[in-house]
Amino acid sequence: MSSTRKAVIVRKFSRDWLAGYVSGEFGQQGDELEVLDSSGRLTRIPWKQVKWLCFVRDFAQSGDRGDPERLLRRRFALRPRQAGLWLRLRLADGDELEGLAANDRSLIDGAGLMMSPPDMRSNTQRLYIPRTAIETLTVLALIGNNHRQPAGSAEQPELFPAAIDT
Repeated sequence: MSSTRKAVIVRKFSRDWLAGYVSGEFGQQGDELEVLDSSGRLTRIPWKQVKWLCFVRDFAQSGDRGDPERLLRRRFALRPRQAGLWLRLRLADGDELEGLAANDRSLIDGAGLMMSPPDMRSNTQRLYIPRTAIETLTVLALIGNNHRQPAGSAEQPELFPAAIDT
């Protein structure tokens, strides 16, 4: 996702959706999200109406009119393997969704949450949920890196102590 415009599917609380492109530096500085659709028309959607933004691989795979995001799994079947915070969100319309978010200040300071969906092989690569859409947020687990030191480990003792003068 290195281009300046990112392919997204914007889902509204009204269950309507819009496929298009958002700026790579989008945010909630304004009251509206600007989406450039495939015909080149700029559409503005108030953030209060946005349920989520799905950053997708391409629009060709999203032929299903009812579920273009292809979010078939909304919960993890097993404990995630990647590092981050395993979250469960209840949205304002009652939908529940799990994801893996970075363990950083964006959880507190950001205008929304960027997270990985449970099924990384689907068309949806990342999810952005505006704060206005979140009713409750539950941290299920902190998944750490496997690069931990064993408990109780101290400095490594010297294998060859300095020569003793005799």
